[in-house]
Amino acid sequence: MASIVEAGVVGRLFVGHLTEQQEKQKVAPGRGHCSTRGASSFPDSTGLRITERRRRIQASLVAATAAARSAPRPFSTAQQIVCCEAQETLTGTTRAAVKQLQGSVMKGKGLRFAVVVARFNEIITKALLTGALETFEKYLVPDEHIDVIWVPGSFEIPVVAQNLATSAKYDAVLCIGAVVRGDTSHYDAVANSAASGIMSAAIKTGVPCIFGVLTCDNMQQAIDRAGGKAGNKGAEAAISAIEMASLFQHHIRT
Repeated sequence: MASIVEAGVVGRLFVGHLTEQQEKQKVAPGRGHCSTRGASSFPDSTGLRITERRRRIQASLVAATAAARSAPRPFSTAQQIVCCEAQETLTGTTRAAVKQLQGSVMKGKGLRFAVVVARFNEIITKALLTGALETFEKYLVPDEHIDVIWVPGSFEIPVVAQNLATSAKYDAVLCIGAVVRGDTSHYDAVANSAASGIMSAAIKTGVPCIFGVLTCDNMQQAIDRAGGKAGNKGAEAAISAIEMASLFQHHIRT
């Protein structure tokens, strides 16, 4: 379409050029008569017979028109939808053989769990523990398959978690604590040590160790996440523990 528009512009410029020359021919003395039948009938004395310039313009018009006619047209919306659906079908067929593995919270029966809980900020950690135990019960994990171990604070969680994971008695270890920022840098030291220690315990033992330690700027944030308006992060951590234990038992360790 753009080529056709350009061709039209060139054509109008060419016609305008001839018209201007014709007007000059009418008023110029001693130039002879100029016919109005067409641009090709200009007398030789005027030097306006079909020139190389005119032939080039005509060739440009022909080339532009041919290019416009041969240019591919864009797909309609319906055609684009059909193409996308065809591509998705092809991709789905190609990836049908890819094996996808994941744990399931519906396979918690028979799994054993250890829950390491920090006593510091006990008003928060008790609420987190309650949420975790209720979640285990909801997904059919019997009480006799759960052991709760209390430690002084979140800093002490990793070493206990690693020993429990090494014992081969548990399918996953859930770590619960609450670290609230104070006036000193103590918060950063405890929070970072707890996080890196729990991760290290999981990597070294090959047993999922779930991070359920709250790291909050103030006590209100902790309350909101221990059964308040932001939910119960202990319950969420228990779901992660069941899913990871199920993944390892049914897919990774087999």
